[in-house]
Amino acid sequence: MKTVLSIGGSVLVPDLDAGRVSDYADVVESLAAAGHDLGVVVGGGPTAREYIGAARSLGANEGELDQLGIDTTRLNARLLLAALDEDLASPTVPTNYEEAAESLHRDRVVVMGGVVPAQTTDAVSAALAEYVDADRLVFATSVPGVFDADPEEDPDAGRYEEMTASDLVELVASGESLGSAGSNAPIDLLAAKVLDRSGIEAVVLDGTDPEAVERAVLDNDYEGTRITPDYD
Repeated sequence: MKTVLSIGGSVLVPDLDAGRVSDYADVVESLAAAGHDLGVVVGGGPTAREYIGAARSLGANEGELDQLGIDTTRLNARLLLAALDEDLASPTVPTNYEEAAESLHRDRVVVMGGVVPAQTTDAVSAALAEYVDADRLVFATSVPGVFDADPEEDPDAGRYEEMTASDLVELVASGESLGSAGSNAPIDLLAAKVLDRSGIEAVVLDGTDPEAVERAVLDNDYEGTRITPDYD
């Protein structure tokens, strides 16, 4: 099975903890050993936000801030690569989808970060899954799925067990129209739209426990939200 795993930076590196990165590397190696062709996309997390905040205060423009975020995601990707068996993973971080696809075609695990400005690693993950015709996309985030309201503000917010990609697009878009993009959906609008057009099944789950991600991929055992194609 061809799987793209999107690991949020706040999940992989909430702080610079080598042990946590190693735990995620163990999961990646386990999934590869089980026969999964893996593309892994890593986010920037708090480190990227700190750099972007500092650069903004120094007068950097939005394009420069985007590039700084991309660079940080690629550093996080290199950190995960350092923990992986060198015979398993492609040794470099792809900077575009063609490079990633070529490595996957050589049966190498691919680990990448951001690609272009104004595109989050959520969108990169969805676009990579579409580009390589993945069977499934798993978003390992810091929240346990997609909710009908912001769970940090509404204690009665309910989690969707399952929803269609088009419903996800409507939910995220409505949040953006209210000026609170992504507050109740942990992936962004572009990622949701790519999922909608690609027909790829996705799962959004809490990735703070790396073993939970492993169970989700290997055993389809998870607490989160399943996102299905409209024609499923």
